[in-house]
Amino acid sequence: MLAGHRPGPEHSGREQINFDGSLLIKRVTLNDTGIYTIVVYRRGSKKEIGFGALNVYEPVRVPTLLASNTTVMEHKDSVVLTCYTNAVSTQWFFNGMNLRLTERMKPSWNDRTLTIDPVWREDAGNYQCKVSNPISSAESEPVELDVKY
Repeated sequence: MLAGHRPGPEHSGREQINFDGSLLIKRVTLNDTGIYTIVVYRRGSKKEIGFGALNVYEPVRVPTLLASNTTVMEHKDSVVLTCYTNAVSTQWFFNGMNLRLTERMKPSWNDRTLTIDPVWREDAGNYQCKVSNPISSAESEPVELDVKY
């Protein structure tokens, strides 16, 4: 412990301040996410304040992709694909390639659902979602959409 070091109100015993002023947090958890503040008192009563943000992520789980219906009629039906995930980011794939959105395809605000309305025969094929955060990524199993005409 450094001379004059006083832990703050959130000190849990897992934190250590090093001689260079850096902070080491042992056994980090999701609850450690947040803004950290350091206050340094210099000679002559000068006070310096610094801030740092820490984001803690857990590895993403393999997402589950579900469709509202997997056999639909062209120009009549719609389909909603939902990617269930704990991830930050979602990408959509069609037949193994990045999905190119059309005017009939509407992603949700967080990209976890994709609505195709109406469905056309060229929409038939395999859909997948790939999810990620800054430390990991995972892909869903494909869901096959069959379009009858």
